[in-house]
Amino acid sequence: MGMTVGTAATTAGVSAKAVRLWESKGLLPPAERTEAGYRVFTDDDLDVLRFIRQAKTLGLTLPEIKNIIDLQRDGVTPCGRVTELLDTHIAEIDRTLADLRTLRRSLASARRAAREGQRRGEGAVVCRIIENHTGRDHSAHTEG
Repeated sequence: MGMTVGTAATTAGVSAKAVRLWESKGLLPPAERTEAGYRVFTDDDLDVLRFIRQAKTLGLTLPEIKNIIDLQRDGVTPCGRVTELLDTHIAEIDRTLADLRTLRRSLASARRAAREGQRRGEGAVVCRIIENHTGRDHSAHTEG
């Protein structure tokens, strides 16, 4: 006997909205439907839902997760692909951390220079911290 989307979502520890999204993106296999058109979820579907939830906690995107699931459905052991994806994410995190460390040094330097300028009595049009900043452009770290 199958279960509804709400029951499946609760059992797998995800929202019904997530289940519907993942189904629409092809992460779940084609399913049996009731006469009214509702999907009937099986224990195998629950396993897939739990897998998706766990993969997302590792930072994998839905297209990456779909790729892994598709490999498994095609009879390929996807662990090698998972390792590649995780290595890529680790490298991205390392780059982000390096960029954040550089940004932090730049901010601390700007703050220090502004404090010193203030002590010397230097004026500012709006804010000395920004006006006197000579570091590299960090606009990629901001939104608007």
